[in-house]
Amino acid sequence: MTVQKGRDLLIKLDMTGDGQFQTVAGLRATRIAFNAETVDVTSLESEGRWRELLGGAGIRSATISGSGVFRDGETDERARQIFFEGEIPRFQVVIPDFGNVEGPFQITSLEYSGSYNGEASYEISLASAGALSFVSL
Repeated sequence: MTVQKGRDLLIKLDMTGDGQFQTVAGLRATRIAFNAETVDVTSLESEGRWRELLGGAGIRSATISGSGVFRDGETDERARQIFFEGEIPRFQVVIPDFGNVEGPFQITSLEYSGSYNGEASYEISLASAGALSFVSL
């Protein structure tokens, strides 16, 4: 596998619920993180007093974050609408030479900023809100 360009890691939003995803505009940096909680089942009988974990238990989750240049385009408007109305639409994350992760996410944070002599920028954070699917490339 060759080194991949960071700009190819894309966050896409299902704009209308019909499965047609559109790349969230203006992003310069994106990140996805997968998490799994552990369930500790260690007891007095645990061999050598080593911790034991219950396989397949616990809550799995994913978070997505991104930052970029505010463009006030169609996807920006839709993101604002999703946040203020508390919607949980489907998002897709394209991970180059790895695959696509897709599922429902809630926008948990939407921040806008700008400096006097710079561009207006924004940051967005999302949390998984249901089962995710993965399709390898």
